[in-house]
Amino acid sequence: MINYLIFGLSYAFACVVQPGPFQAFLLSQSLTNGWRKTIPLVFAPLVSDIPVIILVLLVITNLPQAVLWGLQCLGGLFLIFLAFNAYKSWRNFNNKKQDIVPYKNFFKAVVVSLLNPNPYLGWSLVLGPILIKAWTASPVNGVVLLTGFYGSMVVYSIGMIWLFAAARNLGPKVTRISIAISAVALLIFGIYQLWSGINAFL
Repeated sequence: MINYLIFGLSYAFACVVQPGPFQAFLLSQSLTNGWRKTIPLVFAPLVSDIPVIILVLLVITNLPQAVLWGLQCLGGLFLIFLAFNAYKSWRNFNNKKQDIVPYKNFFKAVVVSLLNPNPYLGWSLVLGPILIKAWTASPVNGVVLLTGFYGSMVVYSIGMIWLFAAARNLGPKVTRISIAISAVALLIFGIYQLWSGINAFL
């Protein structure tokens, strides 16, 4: 049981510190809206990964690779859309508090996580087989693995948001520059995912 807990803690850390679309989105939101408004977004994977787990464990292992490629293209387009929104925040930046719609941002976070192919690949290649092995040995092992992975992922993500949001305290110029960087990061991830998906089809 301890082995599964350690694995969950370690793998979650690797997922959080590795740059990706969801991390770029959290960066953008923490710089624009502050850490208090962004922290609820770290729970988005707990929602988006439910269908991911079901698909991976029951369906996706028997589907053509083209499914992941198509998903990657959709994720790339959505990230480009988010980059455009971040660009508008940079262009219209006035260092004033903005009206935030938390449910709307949470929905965006869920979509970013859902359209990100990394959870599908991670669950199909890493977590899925280990979860099945753990659950077969004992359901408690499976629960420990899931709790360790998602619990630590939330904690790690909150810490990352605090670091991102600290840039807001360095002045409006730094905040505006940071928003621009986050927009570029989202755009790069979006273009890369779109290119990778299209290239895979070709």
